[in-house]
Amino acid sequence: MEKGNWILDGKTALITGGSYGIGFAIAKIMAMLGARIIIVARNKEKLYNAIKKLNKYNTAVDGIATDVSSPNGRKLLFEYISNNYTQLDILVINVGTNIRKKSDEYTYDEYQKIIDTNMNSNFEISRFVYPLLKNSGTGSIVNVLSVAGLTHIRTGSPYGMTKGALVQLTKNLAIEWATDNIRVNAVSPWYTRTPLVQGLMEDKEYFKEVVDNTPIGRIAEPEEVARVVTFLCMPASSYITGQNIVVDGGFLTNGF
Repeated sequence: MEKGNWILDGKTALITGGSYGIGFAIAKIMAMLGARIIIVARNKEKLYNAIKKLNKYNTAVDGIATDVSSPNGRKLLFEYISNNYTQLDILVINVGTNIRKKSDEYTYDEYQKIIDTNMNSNFEISRFVYPLLKNSGTGSIVNVLSVAGLTHIRTGSPYGMTKGALVQLTKNLAIEWATDNIRVNAVSPWYTRTPLVQGLMEDKEYFKEVVDNTPIGRIAEPEEVARVVTFLCMPASSYITGQNIVVDGGFLTNGF
């Protein structure tokens, strides 16, 4: 009986930004635990490569190539899901982007791109998936955010703004949808070894500063974030909602 609380057999999970990095690690772990996986990614080639890799762990893998930062891209996603699924059990919103600049240097288009990708897409996808999660009876949403939504880490104001807003959205939806048996949580990582931060990590001085401010003494691996996300989607976490779990090696607690 207890073992069943730690698996995802029979669950269907929709994961945005699932073709590489943290998103792919989440999809891989969930597939290994028995979930049917639907991944969303902008790049069709990366999507197909990810599906091919995931098929090694679970034959029930699906995907759609679309850009959820745009209304048209979200429309394609919504039509695909509506035509093929009547129920979803898990939604992981992992898609995100950033442009690192000083606040007074952003163009409006750059600012809008970050807002559309990180925040607007999250809100619209959550609202669309809501009735499908309600049909599940045990729905779970996890937003993959960042410690940038909780403190200043030189990622740029628009990025931090979106992540901070999504912490609040997580709380709001958790309360609104609790009576529908939908739990909503978030996970906020610190620097994680993904292609998106590879360039920053090549700056030896910057990398040393990051590690020096991390008590555990290293950056995270994608799987370390993915395990926490997966836990929040399991029956084992059935009494957890409205929470933002920080996965940062002690960075926020450390202070100066």
